[in-house]
Amino acid sequence: MKRTIAHLADGRELIYFDRRDDADHAAADPRDLPARPLASELRHDPLMDEWVAVARHRQTRTHLPSAQECPLCPGHPGSEIPSPYEVAVFENRFPSFSFNTGAYEQVGGLSEVRPGIGRCEVVCFTSDHDASFSSLGDERAALVVEAWADRTAELSALPGVEQVFCFENRGAEIGITLPHPHGQIYAYPYVTPRTRQMLDTAARHRGGNLFADVLAAERRGPRVVAANEHWTAFVPAAARYPFEVHLYPHRRVPDIPALSPEERAAFAPLYIDVLRRLDGLFGVVMPYVAAWHQAPVTYRRDLAYLHLQLFTIRRAADKLKYLAGSESAMGAFVNDVLPEEAARMLREVVTD
Repeated sequence: MKRTIAHLADGRELIYFDRRDDADHAAADPRDLPARPLASELRHDPLMDEWVAVARHRQTRTHLPSAQECPLCPGHPGSEIPSPYEVAVFENRFPSFSFNTGAYEQVGGLSEVRPGIGRCEVVCFTSDHDASFSSLGDERAALVVEAWADRTAELSALPGVEQVFCFENRGAEIGITLPHPHGQIYAYPYVTPRTRQMLDTAARHRGGNLFADVLAAERRGPRVVAANEHWTAFVPAAARYPFEVHLYPHRRVPDIPALSPEERAAFAPLYIDVLRRLDGLFGVVMPYVAAWHQAPVTYRRDLAYLHLQLFTIRRAADKLKYLAGSESAMGAFVNDVLPEEAARMLREVVTD
């Protein structure tokens, strides 16, 4: 893998990842860009003991541009990426977290306020505007895994970063603002509530590692969707979403950089297979969120088990699963599809 570092007109970092050693990324960013925004505010919710980022500058972020104006397509005047690429990663122009901090005043009440330090990056899977992760092919998908590993290691080493989160939002129903195939990486200045809850639960688990025990139980059951030598994809017994699949490596590792070359290579074909099964389920392009769960930088790192959680909000060809009163207000999920039935339906999809 060749790794090339460049910079955009406002100083943001741009990193190209290529399989070819002769890839040329000498093209400069010719744009006249405004100054980078200040970091968000972090406000503490005393009732939930959670941090909320308030990033006012994100109201002006690019929203569903035409293909001709897409900032992730290379080479045109408004592009964030000056030269053609295989995989490219750059600092988000409208970040939820950054190190460009300013002065912040307390807001009164019981809410503490502090700067939203951290970093947000955009991961472009391909320069092909009309592609998707499932159409990348095994070698290109493996290059994306290498980029995730590279960025996880680098971002985890930044001062103040407590957790690195690689994810992809796909589909208008999910709320994307750019349809070009891409993901994001958030380097948080705190451990996220979901991760903290999972690791705290794992600390109370009696016996072996909680995540390893879940995987061992699921590998013997009816909810497996697909598997290979190094990974298993299954619908969890208590799935929150109509079609939800978790992908676990068979060896417990804390994060993507800790995966062996064989495990990285084996992930791509299995993941692509699962994505194609989702799209083939109803014969429509499935909206989804794909979320890597990695160990935080320090918090209960010894208990963590790298895995990916993939879910869609589509419950039928013409129906969406809305997170309404119970889910949104109470965090209490009600699933419309039996997990065993969801797994069976996904297994029966023909992907060739």
